[in-house]
Amino acid sequence: MTVKIAPSILSADIMNLERDVRAADQAGADVFHIDMMDGNFVPNMSFSPNVVEGMHRVTDKPLDIHMMMENPDAYVKPVIDAGASTVLIHAESTQHIYRSIELVKKLGARAGVVINPGTPLETVKELFPIIDRILVMTVNPGFGGQQFIPGMTKKIQRLDQLRQTAADDNFDIEVDGGINPETIKQCAKAGADIFVAGSYLFDGQDGLKERIDGLRSMAVEAKQ
Repeated sequence: MTVKIAPSILSADIMNLERDVRAADQAGADVFHIDMMDGNFVPNMSFSPNVVEGMHRVTDKPLDIHMMMENPDAYVKPVIDAGASTVLIHAESTQHIYRSIELVKKLGARAGVVINPGTPLETVKELFPIIDRILVMTVNPGFGGQQFIPGMTKKIQRLDQLRQTAADDNFDIEVDGGINPETIKQCAKAGADIFVAGSYLFDGQDGLKERIDGLRSMAVEAKQ
């Protein structure tokens, strides 16, 4: 059974980013989730390939790059060169998402597609055979600390059902937005595998290990 907890550094203390990354690493983080926002595709800006490179120097955990930007192809090579393990590209951000996914894989990283709350699963169904991961946004993209959108649980469940219908559709399901002890159980039961958590983890810095362990246990239990 695959359950991975991915702290989102968007909610970390930017003035003490190395401290928070090391703390989350030691506390048992499986993956680090790094949001790259350009202020155009979403109304916020954050992080660059330089941050990816810096994190790659302080942790050996996989780096999950979530591109919330227009023209994502221009940044694929820089983030992979900087140490990205997986590059996640919004289906809504480019007219040529298939080509973008192929570019990521050609450059040696795992490739994933992201879908916003209002984006139908059918939009990315043709990508199933070539992707490694689908990230379902459970909030509107751009800002941390938002409330989980309840209707996304059914969307995750439908995606898991689609995944099980074809032998060559072997991808992980990741969720991002509003993950806490209650919502992680809902998402895990629906079929999600990887859980991005930001505010819930980093707002309780002193109990980081307990929060990561707690989320993982709840997800595992919900999957059983």
